[in-house]
Amino acid sequence: MSRKAVDVVLLPEEAMMDKVIEVNAELMEKFGRKIVLNKNDCLPHISLAMGCIDEKDVGDIEQVLKEIAKECPVGDLKVVGVRTAVNAQGEKVSVIEVKKTNELQLLHEQIMKRMTAYFSYDVSEDMIYDEEVAETTLLWIKNYPEKSSFARFSPHITIGYGELGNQSFPKEFAAVKLALCHLGNHCTCRKILVSLAL
Repeated sequence: MSRKAVDVVLLPEEAMMDKVIEVNAELMEKFGRKIVLNKNDCLPHISLAMGCIDEKDVGDIEQVLKEIAKECPVGDLKVVGVRTAVNAQGEKVSVIEVKKTNELQLLHEQIMKRMTAYFSYDVSEDMIYDEEVAETTLLWIKNYPEKSSFARFSPHITIGYGELGNQSFPKEFAAVKLALCHLGNHCTCRKILVSLAL
């Protein structure tokens, strides 16, 4: 049974998806096509928990996520602003910062705790959706528990590589799905394995 690197994510409503994809296209014109967002196989998303799973566990994970989705409603999400982060290679990445509400933090923590039974962090290139895999992708997944979870959880939507000029995004938006996605290069959401309407 094969193993996959995955991300449990919130998928934003259509209007926010459209805006993020539009701004991603502008970034690509200036900074290249490392992340090409779309609604089919490279989805704008908010990461909640990353790890590596056995494919045979997808059905069990779906049941756990269904329970968590019922127990932890997330409510409306608020945009704090846009910031430029720098990855392990020193490359600039533009992200939309999402307000860390108590509901969002609780959802993240419940998923992290209950995925412990399924997640490992021994990631290798063959677990990633894409054929070419940057070292930064593997490092991000491997270090997720230490660098990006619990107190260090920082909800955001990655727009793409490069630095943005002035852009306005909706101040509030809804998350319409909780999904388990197969991770691609640059920690993109390439294929939905489980999708739950919220």
